[in-house]
Formats: sequence, C-alpha cells, structure tokens
Amino acid sequence: MATSAAAAAGSPWQIRDGCLKVGDEVVLSRVAPNITLTTLKDGAAFVGATSRSSSSRHVFNIGVLRGHRFLSLFRFKLWWMIPTFGDAASKVPVDTQMLLLEAREASAPASGTNVTGDEDANEIFYVIILPVLDGPFRTSLQGTDVDTLQFCAESGDPNVQTSKFSEAVLINTDTNPFDLIKKSIRILEKHKGTFSCIEHKKLPAQIDLFGWSTWDAFYDAVDRIGIEEGLKSLLKGGFPPKWLIIDDGWQNILHDTMDNHKLADVEGLKYVSRQVNFDANPKFKGSGQGKPIELQEFCKSIKEKYGVKYVYAWHTVLGYWGGVSPTSEGMKKYTAKIIYPVQSPGNLSHVVCGTILCVEDEGVAFIEPSRIRDFYEDFHRYLASCGVNGVKVDDQNLLELLGSGYGGRVALTREFLGALEESVINNFKDISLISSMCMSTDYLYSAKKVAVARVSEDFMPTEPTFQTMHIAGVAYTCLLAGEIIVPDWDMFHSNHYTAKFHAAARAIGGCAVYVSDKPGEHGFDVIKRLVLPDGSILRARYAGRPTRDCLFSDPITDGKSLMKIWNLNKITGVLGVFNCQRGGIWPPIRGAPYNPPSESEPFIISGIVSPRDVEFLGEVAGEDWLGDCAVYSYTSGELSRMPKKGRLEVTLGFLGFEVFTVSPIRVFDEKYQFAPLGLLDMYNSGGAVEVMNSSLDSSGRKIEIQVRGCGRFGAYSNSKPRSCSISGKEEDLGYDAENGMLTITLPQECTLRTVAFVY
Repeated sequence: MATSAAAAAGSPWQIRDGCLKVGDEVVLSRVAPNITLTTLKDGAAFVGATSRSSSSRHVFNIGVLRGHRFLSLFRFKLWWMIPTFGDAASKVPVDTQMLLLEAREASAPASGTNVTGDEDANEIFYVIILPVLDGPFRTSLQGTDVDTLQFCAESGDPNVQTSKFSEAVLINTDTNPFDLIKKSIRILEKHKGTFSCIEHKKLPAQIDLFGWSTWDAFYDAVDRIGIEEGLKSLLKGGFPPKWLIIDDGWQNILHDTMDNHKLADVEGLKYVSRQVNFDANPKFKGSGQGKPIELQEFCKSIKEKYGVKYVYAWHTVLGYWGGVSPTSEGMKKYTAKIIYPVQSPGNLSHVVCGTILCVEDEGVAFIEPSRIRDFYEDFHRYLASCGVNGVKVDDQNLLELLGSGYGGRVALTREFLGALEESVINNFKDISLISSMCMSTDYLYSAKKVAVARVSEDFMPTEPTFQTMHIAGVAYTCLLAGEIIVPDWDMFHSNHYTAKFHAAARAIGGCAVYVSDKPGEHGFDVIKRLVLPDGSILRARYAGRPTRDCLFSDPITDGKSLMKIWNLNKITGVLGVFNCQRGGIWPPIRGAPYNPPSESEPFIISGIVSPRDVEFLGEVAGEDWLGDCAVYSYTSGELSRMPKKGRLEVTLGFLGFEVFTVSPIRVFDEKYQFAPLGLLDMYNSGGAVEVMNSSLDSSGRKIEIQVRGCGRFGAYSNSKPRSCSISGKEEDLGYDAENGMLTITLPQECTLRTVAFVY
C-alpha cells in the first residue's frame, strides 16, 4: 500500500484510507500503492514512487483528482509555458510544471463560487503540486482520461536509470496562494541547493533603464548603419536608449546543410547555420577616417554619440542555432561534433517548433561539456574587449534534447548554465545575462546566478492573435518563474496598435522596458509614460502576477473575465486591468485565424477591482495602517477613497486597459490623512515615490517624500497643507477639496528630490 516515511510532528500531509490528505481534506483519492510520502519539518512533503524495474523514463499514477479548480502552468512548446484551467485531472496537460489547486472545506460553498468576502475566503485553502528535479531526473505532471494525476520522470539519457524516486514532487498548502508559492520555492531552494531565488541574486543595472533591441526592427538584416539610424531617431525624440541588444544577425555564420530545398519553407537554413568565428560579420565593418571600423570602434562610437551605457550581444547556448562549425579554423579547438536532438513524448505533445525539426534532420554542432567553459570564456572575452557589456543567450532548452551519453538533461543543463554564468561574471564583471527560450524546470531549478530571463513567446508584432495572449501568458508564468528570476516580458513596438496595451503591462510587470521600433517609427507619447528623461524607468518591486480572483479563470477565452495583474512599489501598490478576450487562443499558434470584435459587437466586459486585489499591501503601508486607500485611475484621472474591502466597477472594451495606483492612507495626529500617488502622467505613478517620512515640530506636521522624475506629482490629502516645498524651495500647489487631490509640478531635472508638505 502507499507509504508515508519520515513523518514530521504536526505535518498536515498523510496518505490514509487510500487518499492523499491535508489535514482531514482529501486532495487525491485512489492513491496508487507504490506512491511514497516524505514529510518535511516546515509542513511541506515530497511525493515519490517505486517501480519494479529501472528505466530512464517512468510514468507513475499518483491518484484521482476531481472537484478542485486548478491552474496548470505547462510547456506548450519546448521553450515556453502558458496556463490552462480545469477541475479534474483529465484537463491537466502533459508537461505541466506547476499545479495550483483551490480547495474548500467540506462546509464551504460549491467549487466555482465567486469569492466576494472574507467569510468565503476563510473557507478556502490552496494546494501546490510542484514537479521538481530528483537527482538526474526531471519530473512533470499530466492527467489521464479517467482523471488520474500522473508524474513523469525522465533523465534524457538511456544510460541513466533508476527504479525509485523519493523527492519527485513537492506538495504544500496555505490559505494565501502567493505565500504558498513563495514558501514552497524557498523550501525547495534550501532543500535541493541547486538554484537561488531572486532575492538572493544580484541584478544587472540595465533592467532599471530604457532599452532598444534590434530584433523586430531589422530581424537578422541588422547592420551598423541601421543601428545608428535607430539610435539617432530615438535621441531626436528625447528618449535615447541607455542599453542596446544587438540581436541575431551580427555573427559570422556558415549555411551548413545537406538539403537546402527541404528546409526553405521553414526558414530552416538559419537553424542549421553554424558560427565560424567570434568576429562580427561584414555588415559591421566599414570605413571611417581612412581606417576600418570593427565592432570595438562601433561600440565605442555609439556610446559616445548616443549615450548608450550597455551594449548586449545575442548568441545561442551553442554559439549559433546550428552550433559552431567543426571545420572552421576559429572553432576547431572546441572539438564540436554533429549530434541529433531527441525529443521526449512531452515535447511532442503540444506545439512542435520548426526550429527543432530542422536540427533533428540536420543535427547540431555540439561543443563537448569538457570544452564549453573554454568556448564561453573565449567568446565573452572577445566581446568584452570590443566594449560589449553583456549577452542575451537564446535556445537554452535545446540542451534537454542532447543529454544522451552526457549524463542526461539535468546534468547537461547544469554544466552549461554553470559555465555560462561563470563566464559572464568573469568577463563582464556582473551577471549581465538575459536568458531566453529557457522556461523549463531543468533551467529554473539550476539557475544559481542568472537573474533575468524571458518568460514568454515572442512579442510578434504581425501576429494579431498573440497580443492579448502575450500579456496574460506572462502574468501567469510569473507565478512560478518570478520567484527565481526577474521576468523579461520581451520587447514591443511603441507605435504599434497595441502599444499602450503592452506598455501598461510592462509598467506593472516588474521588468525591464525596451522597444524594438524601426528607425523613425516611434510612439514617444507611449515611451514617456514609461521612461523618465534621464532614461530610468519606474520598475515595480516584484514580478507582476494575476490577482487572486483571476487565478482559476481564463481571461483569453471564457468571454467574461478581465485580466487583473498586481504589484507593489516601495510605498504604493499598482493594479492593472486588461480586456484580453477575443484577441488570442491557447496555445498561441502563428497564423491562427483571427476573429476580432466588430463595431456591432465591441466585446465590452465589466469587472470589479478592489484595493485588496493588491496582495501584501500591508508591507508598504506600515503597522498603523487602518485599511483605507487612495485609488487613482491613470486613464480617467479620477481619485477615489475606499476601504481595503471596497469595490469599484471597471468596464473595458477590446484591448482596453486601466492602471490603478493603490496608496494606503496614513493618518497623522489623528486628523491629517495622506497618501502619495506619484507622477500622475506615468503608467506606474507610484513607482516614482522612494521614501516617505513624517515629523512634528513647532512649525507643524511635516510630511516629506523623496521622489524621482518630473512632471505632475499627486497625493491624496483630507485637507490642504499650509505650505509645500521642493528641495527646500517653496512652491505653489493645487488642491481639490471634493476628492482630496493634491498636485504640484516637479521641474524637469530628474534627480531625487524631497517634496515637503506642512500642515
């Protein structure tokens, strides 16, 4: 029968009467007899299993899952995660990397009842089922047609086998879903020791500055002339980027394929091309003042002329999509050989990427693990000598397909990622690395130093069905990935028909802000809502995530739900609301039929927002907070005062959005009530507020706020202050007694200023 080992005193988890229970509540029934349970002192537990035979791949039945609403984060493609929703295991997709259940006590209302008050909320608890890495094996979840939840464990190397798993799936429970995920990932970090959570990592400087990527501007036709034109036009508009990604298209590559005709319809030549040396290709060479211009001179020039502080160069985990050329003089020392990726059944269950189909047929020139450190060190040393400050590294999940003969997928990922992290730190003196195409648990649970990673399918400006899906997909993925890395929401076009929609999402995403505009095609009115004149951005503190009432509903396809995303600044909360319906499908597929709303059917949706949508608001409010908030609407400019449990109706059309600054109201001397709102013309206005202090002396009650940026600054106040000053200089202020809106204008300088109000 199913067994429970190493029981910890007071652990809520047990297998009893054939059921996996937390306390007295059944999570899974009909638990298989070979399932094991190992409880931990902190209340979590590991699920394992035993088999009669050893193998490199196992699929185990855990138990029957029915009657609990769930959110699944699964890999719909080798590189990326998206959410799906259901209430039985038959709806759990293959390659699920996180499963979050909403459970109710036996006396609670039926599953699916909307939570509208604390009375219902107190009857709800949440369960996380988290497939992890168990030694050299990576696990994932999946469901069967008869609602049996399974875990799949695979090494990716036929020679790496086992018959026993003791720590394959972590399970835990809590009444707060965000606390639950956070605590569970930190339990895993401490117990496994193979990765680090985001608060234990140093962040690269570029994530707090405005950037520009060359990808959607030029694709692989990028050259030095085009980059200069783009930098020049952004500078002319008043927003020169402080960092630049020179994306795919700068390297010297060789089209090395056996059958060009076979690959032409899927852009296959690119994916079997190999890097021949470290030099930039001829597009980055030219003449200036009678001498050749190389990459080093180019980087130096654009930093001096356009104020670029950081230049990042793109490459893949193996140099280029097809690896490095085994026969080129510049790459012979790395002893690359052609090997062929082997996809697992999980990879083949959803969207099969054309990139993989190419290298399956033609092979990839693979650098042996014993030489990969030399390769990264030599490559990055060259780039650093040219004035490059960091790298964006793509195609990282390819490694899980190449593990045969190398200890398997987990071992190979750790070897390469460790070498990559080490080289980046050695050569760029910082963890100046953006990882991409890497949203697998092989990568996430091996990432010790890297702090920034792409979390979504590409922005893809020409794909209409991808636009709203992009926003929702990132927010859900951040529930898991955001605990380990700072999410990169990808670039976007500032002059696109969805530019404001994407910009508002990035303002609350806790992510870097960078565009991929073509030269001369910019939406500066959008950029200035995100970027201060000095090139810095108002980045929120955490990864933007769905609100609690969005966790188990589908904001893309259910026809009724708004997408709500919350985050925190240093002093305020921020809440974004988006109408993502009718603009995409799960999973996102290029060229999918597009059925947008029409004038006769505008697809307007209404929903409710509340200050309590912003989780952990008490963290920024302080101990004496009484629960009232000032809520400022970016698009309407309206200011409302409401209790934490207050409700406000929002109605949005297709691609409509609203951003609310939610600022806890502090009470001073039992009569002065005050809440800073920040820069009113920025999407994330509260991100401008760094510190707030208060003092009382003979002149009266003084409230001092340290603010970044310039323009209209706003605050809520229940009465008009006697005076206002900016950096000690008295200034005029505006006050609307009807709604309590207090406004002043900060001058153009973007230095940190102290704004003081005296009552």
